[in-house]
Amino acid sequence: MGASGRIEGTRYGVLRDGEVAAVSFHNPRLPWSELERVLSGRSTGGKGSDGGKGSGAERHLHVVDPLAVDADGGDSPAWSRRREHYRPPELARPDGVPPYAELHAHTNFSFLDGASHPEELAEEAVRLGLTALAVTDHDGFYGVVRFAEAARALGLPTIFGAELSLGLPGPQNGVPDPHGNHLLLLAHGHEGYARLAATIARAQLRGGEKGRPVYGELEEIAADLRDHVLVLTGCRKGHVPAALLTEGVDAAARELDRLTALFGAETVAVELTDHGHPVDGDRNDALAELATAAGLPTVATNNVHYATPGRRRLATTLAAVRARRSLDEIDGCPRRAPPTCGTAPR
Repeated sequence: MGASGRIEGTRYGVLRDGEVAAVSFHNPRLPWSELERVLSGRSTGGKGSDGGKGSGAERHLHVVDPLAVDADGGDSPAWSRRREHYRPPELARPDGVPPYAELHAHTNFSFLDGASHPEELAEEAVRLGLTALAVTDHDGFYGVVRFAEAARALGLPTIFGAELSLGLPGPQNGVPDPHGNHLLLLAHGHEGYARLAATIARAQLRGGEKGRPVYGELEEIAADLRDHVLVLTGCRKGHVPAALLTEGVDAAARELDRLTALFGAETVAVELTDHGHPVDGDRNDALAELATAAGLPTVATNNVHYATPGRRRLATTLAAVRARRSLDEIDGCPRRAPPTCGTAPR
C-alpha cells in the first residue's frame, strides 16, 4: 500500500457475477475506502471514484454479503460478523446466602471439557448469590470477553485465571485420562493478566501444534509470574493432589513446599473440592493438614465444568467425544471423564 492509502500491486479476488476475478499487479490504483465500499455492497449514488457520473456503479456490481443473509443474530461466524450485545435476564439475588466466590470454573471455551457458555455460568452465579466468579479455562483466556460482558451487565465481580497443562507429550484428544499436570493460576490485576497471557502465548507458540502448549519447568513459569498470580493447588492433576494420590503425604508436602518456594507462600492456597466421591473426604483432610503445617490458607471450590445439574448429560457427552469412547464407557468414571465431576457453584 502506498503512502496515499491506495492498493498498489496487491493480488485480490473480486466477486463479480458470482465468480472470482483475478487481480493482477497491473490494476488501477484503488483507494481502500472504495474497496471497502465495493465489498460491502454500497452504491456510489451514481458517482465513481474518478468524479464521473455513474462510472463507479457501472464498474462494480452489487456484492451481497453471504453472512448478512438470513442471519439469526447469533455469534457464529456462519451467521454474522458481529456478536449481539449481551442482554441479561431478570434475576433476583437470594438473601441470607453465606459469602462464597467460585475460584475454579471452566466454560465451554475449554473445548470438550466445559459444557456451559460463560454467560450461563455468570447468570447461575448471580442466581445462587455468589460474591464473585473466576473463569479458569484451559491454557487460554478464550472465554473472558463474553464472561466479562455478562458479568458487568449482571453486576457480578470477576476474576480471570487459567489452568495450565504442563508436561503434555502431545495433543490429548482421544486420551481417556489426559496426561500431564495442571497448574491453576488467578491473575492479580492488569499486570498479572498481561503476564499470564504472555506466558500462555509463548507456550502455545513453543508447542508447535494445536493442543500442546509447552510451558517449560515450574521455575520458568514462576520467574515470570511470581507476585502477580494466586496459585491454587488445583484438581487431582495438580502437583500436590497428584503426589498425594500416587506417592503419599510426604511427597505432597514436598510439592507444596516447592510451590511456595517458587511463587511465594503469600500467593499459594490449598484447594479443597468435594463431589461426593468416596476418596474426597480423606483427600481433603490430608490436604487441609498439609496447609496447616505449611501455614497456608485453604480454598473451597467446586471445580465447575457446567452451570446447572441439567448440563451433566451434555458434559458427559463432551467427555466421551474428547476421549473417543462410548457413553457407556465414559459415564460414571470420574477419572476418565473430569467434566462429569463438575457441579453448579453452590
